[in-house]
Parts: sequence; structure tokens; C-alpha cells
Amino acid sequence: MSGAEVRAGLREALGKLGERKRVVAVPPDFTRFHSKAGELTEMAWEFYGDALVDVLPALGTHTPMSDAQIATMFGETPRELFRVHDWRKDIVTLGEVPGEFVREVSEGKVEYSWPAQVNKLLRDGGHDLILSIGQVVPHEVVGMANGSKNIFIGTGGVMGIHRSHFLGAVYGMERMMGRTDTPVRRVLNYASEHFGKMLPQIVYVQTVVNKNAAGELVMRGLFIGDDNECFERAAALSLQCNFLMMDREITKAVVFLDPDEFHSTWLGNKSVYRTRMALADGAELIVLAPGVREFGEDKTIDTLIRRYGYCGTPATLEAVKTDAELAANLSAAAHLIHGSSEGRFTIRYCPGELTRAEIEGVHFAYGDLGEYSAKYDPAKLKDGWNVVDGEEIFYVSNPGLGLWAYRGRFRN
Repeated sequence: MSGAEVRAGLREALGKLGERKRVVAVPPDFTRFHSKAGELTEMAWEFYGDALVDVLPALGTHTPMSDAQIATMFGETPRELFRVHDWRKDIVTLGEVPGEFVREVSEGKVEYSWPAQVNKLLRDGGHDLILSIGQVVPHEVVGMANGSKNIFIGTGGVMGIHRSHFLGAVYGMERMMGRTDTPVRRVLNYASEHFGKMLPQIVYVQTVVNKNAAGELVMRGLFIGDDNECFERAAALSLQCNFLMMDREITKAVVFLDPDEFHSTWLGNKSVYRTRMALADGAELIVLAPGVREFGEDKTIDTLIRRYGYCGTPATLEAVKTDAELAANLSAAAHLIHGSSEGRFTIRYCPGELTRAEIEGVHFAYGDLGEYSAKYDPAKLKDGWNVVDGEEIFYVSNPGLGLWAYRGRFRN
């Protein structure tokens, strides 16, 4: 879609909503810079003018955006409109998804209820429209990102985020990625149906983005609506654009993490999540991570990652039983499960700032960034299969844009 087509489509949709006096936009943060959501937020500000009174990036557990990131992503959108979501302090609970429902959708793997939590600004800010803007793409926690996830997890609170992440992890990431009907999605849909009426009208502006033949990021679809069909149609297109089903397994993969986007393994482990279904047993995953300087973006979670490392599902679940702090931070436990190879393949991290001791302390193999970047130069590699010094490797320039799976390993 051209910029003119995107602008015209957004203006047409917003025009059909009628006059609004107090609008809050909820776009993603800089970790979704490539979503085109920043441009759409700027277009929404141009359309609404002074009626757009708040912009609340859906940080989830992420670090607040810097002024430079806001300027880069959101263009001329006034800086004074931006608010910071604090997932530990700024939330209200709209209701509880019953434990019986969560037990049923998880096939008995968890038995807790799930609190439908959002930033208090969305309920109490006096708005007459919540404009939820974001990208639909395969996702390790919920199956396909966006829709109500942007509200209930992106602006969610401690308990809601912890329990949703853990639900997805124990159910099985590989059973969910690339699917719209998952346990976490069913919980989010329940929350939307039963508690959404406590919020202003939510309209979802959802993009599908990938690279064209020239390697340029382009928008393949724009879906705007206030119902689940809007999300389902966007997800169907995303599967065509962002999911590469492969006829053979990868024995060596090299993934590059853009230093402007990936500063932690919490985010950088998309390199693991998104490629694991394509990796052969005994494969090596090399992660070129020049901007990675920490494990968790939240201090408590960073401490827990350092304490236990990516040690696999059985060890992590056992630690949840014995460590009250980990049990109180279930999203950290979920992340440890997501980021482990379960002993099936080697994960070699080549960080910009973390030391060998730190990397090996969380059960990754260490690689010298200079050495590996010289051999596997991102400036010379193309996405997909490459031959380097007679060795065949599979290169991914941005793991956040897709999902890769070997047909023989993908579970229908």
C-alpha cells in the first residue's frame, strides 16, 4: 500500500466514526518501530487535531521510550501528548476471567483466574474513543500479536501480564505461534466481551508489514474495525506475509538484532522464538546482538533471568515451585522457557555489551561480536539461504517481522 492509500483508508474509517472530542491513541513502543504504527499515529493526530489528547504507548513490561525514539517513530506528533505506562502502578482491574475458564482453555495446565487489567487512563481519562494501533504478526505468547492484546497486555498490569505469559508458556509456544485460536487469545476475548463495556469504544487499526523484493519494509494490509473479524482478517494476511514454511530444516542460522531496537534478551530472544520450529536437532543459532546490554528490561525480571538462566521447561517449572519471587513474577518464568532451546540446539549470543561470564551464566554459548560479525557480515548477507566460506547458513535480518518453521516440525 502506498502512503496515500494508507492515509486515505485511515481518514475514511475515522470519518465514519463521527465527531470525537477526547481521543487516546494506544500505539506500540519502539520495539515495534517497523509496524508503521508511528506513521498511523501521526496521521491520526493530523486528522483529530486537538481532539487527540493522549498517546499511551503499549509498553507492557518494556522500558519507557526516550524523546529520540518518540521523535523517530512518531514524527511531528506533539511530544507533550505522550504518557508512560507503568505496569506496576498505573493499572485498574476491570474484572476477573474465572479460573474454571482458564483451566478449561489451558487443558488443565493452570488453574488460576485472570485479572483483566488496563492502564487507568483508559478507563478514567474521560475519552470517547480508544484508537488501538499496531501490527498483526506471529507471536510467542498469544499466537498472533495485536487485537485486544494491545490493550489488556500492552497496557496491562503485573498479575495480568505474568499470568498470561505463563499460560502461553506452559501450554506450549510451538502449539500457538501463528494461530489465532489459542488459550491466551480466548482469555483476552473473554475479557473483551465481558469487561470491554467499562471502557470507551475501542477501534483497532491493524497493519500487516513485510519486506518487498528490494528489501524495503512495506505495508501489505490495513484493517480497521471494532470487532474480532477485523483481527482475524489481518491475521490471515499476516500468515501469508510473515510465516515462512520451509521444506528443509536449518542447521546453522544467523540472526541480526538491530541495535536501535533490541537492547535486551527479553526482546532479542525473538531470534530464538521465531526460528526454533525451523532449526534441526543439533543446529546452531548465532545471534548478532550489538545493542544488547541487559537481560530483562525490568530490574526484578533481569535479576531472575540472571539467577536461573535459560535452563529449560522442567527446571524452570521446578524453580517456580521453590522460589516465591519467581512464582510472583511468572512472566519471567515464561520468558526463561521461551528462550531455552530445551537442549535441542545451541544458542550462541554475540552481545555488544554483556560479558562472556554473563552470557554463559544464563546458559547461552558466547560468541565474540567482532569475530562473528566479520565472518557473517549483515551488510553482505541476504535474508534466507547464503553460502559463507563454503558453509550454508540461513540469515534473518529482523526476527520481529516473521516466523519460520520446518513443515515436518510444525504442529497442525
